[in-house]
Amino acid sequence: MTLVPGFWVGVGMSCLLYLCPHASAYPLPENQGVMAPEYFLPKLGAQYGWRNLTCPVCKAVFAAIDLSLLMDANMDRVAEMLSEVCIKLKMETQHVCVQAVQLFKQDVITAFVQSYLRPVEICGLLVGKDCGHWDIYSDWNVTLPDTPKPPVTPPRPPQPGAPTSKVLYLTDLHWDRHYIPGSDPVCKDPLCCRNMTGKSHHKSGYWGEYSNCDLPLHTIENLLQHLASSPTLYDSIYWTGDIPAHNVWEQTRSDQILALDTVTGLIKKYLGHVPVYPAVGNHESAPVNSFPPPFIHGNRSTAWLYEAMAEAWRDWLPDEALQTLREAGFYTVRLRPGLRLVSLNMNFCSEENFWLSINSTDPAGQLQWLIRVLQASEDEKEKVHIIGHIPPGICLKSWSWNYYRIVNRYESTIAAQFFGHTHVDEFELFYDEETLSRPVSVAFIAPSVTTYINLNPGYRIYEIDGNYSTSSHMVLDHETHILNLTEANADGATAPQWTTLYSARAAFGLNTTFPADWDNLLQSFLRDEALFQKFWYLHHKGHVQEKVSSILCDLSSLVFTDVGLMPHRSMVMQDQDIVGAHELDTPLVVTHELDTCVANRYELDLKVIGAHEHDTLVVGA
Repeated sequence: MTLVPGFWVGVGMSCLLYLCPHASAYPLPENQGVMAPEYFLPKLGAQYGWRNLTCPVCKAVFAAIDLSLLMDANMDRVAEMLSEVCIKLKMETQHVCVQAVQLFKQDVITAFVQSYLRPVEICGLLVGKDCGHWDIYSDWNVTLPDTPKPPVTPPRPPQPGAPTSKVLYLTDLHWDRHYIPGSDPVCKDPLCCRNMTGKSHHKSGYWGEYSNCDLPLHTIENLLQHLASSPTLYDSIYWTGDIPAHNVWEQTRSDQILALDTVTGLIKKYLGHVPVYPAVGNHESAPVNSFPPPFIHGNRSTAWLYEAMAEAWRDWLPDEALQTLREAGFYTVRLRPGLRLVSLNMNFCSEENFWLSINSTDPAGQLQWLIRVLQASEDEKEKVHIIGHIPPGICLKSWSWNYYRIVNRYESTIAAQFFGHTHVDEFELFYDEETLSRPVSVAFIAPSVTTYINLNPGYRIYEIDGNYSTSSHMVLDHETHILNLTEANADGATAPQWTTLYSARAAFGLNTTFPADWDNLLQSFLRDEALFQKFWYLHHKGHVQEKVSSILCDLSSLVFTDVGLMPHRSMVMQDQDIVGAHELDTPLVVTHELDTCVANRYELDLKVIGAHEHDTLVVGA
């Protein structure tokens, strides 16, 4: 296929669509992992007027852009035209359109001059499958070693009185250095509670706001003060990224480094006695989601960010870990005898990382590196904790499938997985490849510190099987803690109270928090309406505007929000939105009410990552 350099712009425009309201990756069933337009276009149409772009108009616009680039290499003039398109289609406010195009243009140019995008492909993405086909992410496979998988021994709870350890988990802090208490929380920009005008009579609170707002620094500092004064003794801290705010249309590299250094400094100030193990979030770069693989060199590479991270975190990580962090943003470190930690750069699996349009095959060789680490740990009888930002169930199809294979192969070595990114309280389950029914691993997805969008600030503490010779190092329980903004803001600047929202075992009546217990909980959700309503409340960190009101919402939430890999349920999403499950006596036919229920009521983007070899679905939210 002939290279078409002009169509970096097309994907650049699609990048603008995902700047707001948040930059998160949620694939959908059509085209094996490419977002299905019938799901996201209704939402975009309401927010950006994207339905003004019909198929003929789309092809004409992008053909004109392509022609203009071939005739005139002046990217500034092309960017000016793109800004006008963004403004005319009311995709965003004028200043957001102009600044976003300027911010993204250089990286997008560099990435997409090397991609294979034609008008029919980009319009297939933006307008719908009837306008063209878009699938530039090829299938690929990692190589697993010939070493036989050892026999699997089901996990057992530790003996009473066995030592445990506590891991403090922080994710998605999103510090907004321009947050102004008393400002308008309702605005036309993607991020509010700043120095701008709006139409709301309500003013933003001192500690944060239930709106499209991130957190002021004094709230983050108060959280760290609270954690430092807590009687809980933390053995370690897992911190999985997203430090800057959601003003992604105007961020610079210096802004991101300032956020990194400021928050890192506060963590060292208040929790300097605790080992900290960070992971890279998708908001760390400028522009957002821009994480080129290591074969991109020079000014467009991410070396500026990885070097800044290595410098900021050198007190926490050994030299060997800092070396791979500098190279590609991932690392491994031995926590103590018998336990190793792996920090993955999940931006190399993200659908929103436009650099992957060049080559999405195991970027930076990260998964092959992970296999080597896990095999060495298996040989050494080590258990492994995996941390990362974006949950694996919402990654690009091939990356997610290969990760699933790795988890299956090393289920006896991987003791726990921890992720963030979605800002809400979730989990993903992995099932074995042989019987397609046995849960082999669970990925815990912790809620955010930030309020974005309409949430209480929160953090989590994991109780882990402790440091002794036969320890499983698995999660035994977890507690989620929140700051109730209604109560906190009622007292103004008076120091607020962080409270325990729930513990997993107590709230859901779990015997343990091993994979089988989460599988049983999913079964219970289908039978117990009250239990599911409790989950929905906790899923939103104790701030839910509406109850789940129908079986449509119940099941769509269960399918799309709470389950990671569900091979044994053979759940199917077809063109007519039919959802079936073996547990149901008859298939449930879901019309577009499903889309309305989730996209409008829950304000969540859906994602199902394609059917794989065993008619499985990878489901996330």
